[in-house]
Amino acid sequence: MSDDKHNIPIRIVVKKKGHAGHHGGAWKVAYSDFVTAMMALFIVLWIVGQNNSIKQAIAAYFKDPTIFIGGSGIHSGVSSAPPKPVLFPMEDPKAPDQAFKAFQDEISKIKNEMEKLKAEGKKIENIVASTPGFEKFKDKIQLSVAEEGLKIELIENAQGLFFDVGSARVKPETIKLLKMIAQEIAQLSNQVIIEGHTDALPYISPGYSNWELSADRANAARKILEENGVKKEQIIGVRGYADRQLKHPDRPMDFANRRVNIIIAIPKPKIIVGQK
Repeated sequence: MSDDKHNIPIRIVVKKKGHAGHHGGAWKVAYSDFVTAMMALFIVLWIVGQNNSIKQAIAAYFKDPTIFIGGSGIHSGVSSAPPKPVLFPMEDPKAPDQAFKAFQDEISKIKNEMEKLKAEGKKIENIVASTPGFEKFKDKIQLSVAEEGLKIELIENAQGLFFDVGSARVKPETIKLLKMIAQEIAQLSNQVIIEGHTDALPYISPGYSNWELSADRANAARKILEENGVKKEQIIGVRGYADRQLKHPDRPMDFANRRVNIIIAIPKPKIIVGQK
């Protein structure tokens, strides 16, 4: 063998490791992706929080960005025409005034409705006072107008004035009274709710409780009202509350807690303030 083989020079290459070590620059790419994603997230959150005008403008930009820089579609060169101004659609400046006026109109309607129901309640009071046989009802019929509407309360006594004691059987005089009330309600377009209430004295019959009794009395009143002119679609609720809404919470056993309420409702306002 030739000695040349033994004389091949040996090169030793020393690689200097920088500060990044074995990580290199890959972390920078990952970090930039993270920052981009966060920026996109915050842009979306910002857009969601804007009003409809801003949202429409942003949507228009993404559909055709050239409308914001003076172009007219796809660019085929440099236009010498000055760029068109960016016009953001603005909400009607009269909208707040119109909304306030509409709100005032709704309030006025409610006030007028309450006055109408007050007059209706007074009319029913006068009929009860002047109708022979209704004298005993005078102090047991309470009428009041509140936010929900005109409430006609038929309040029982110890002997059972409107219904037989412990029963949903309507007494003959009560039928006449409910017929008169039905004739008045039939002339109105208001919706009607009928509620039944009892005192806290437990019902002794097995399988039947104050829940059934209160609901049955309310339903019995509904049938008489419908049979005497009240439209079925007018009645939107028949509810039995048992002793859960006592008239006299401090006297739960008081027979005055036994009652049937007929509520002639005030129409709800059509405008909800604070919503778009």
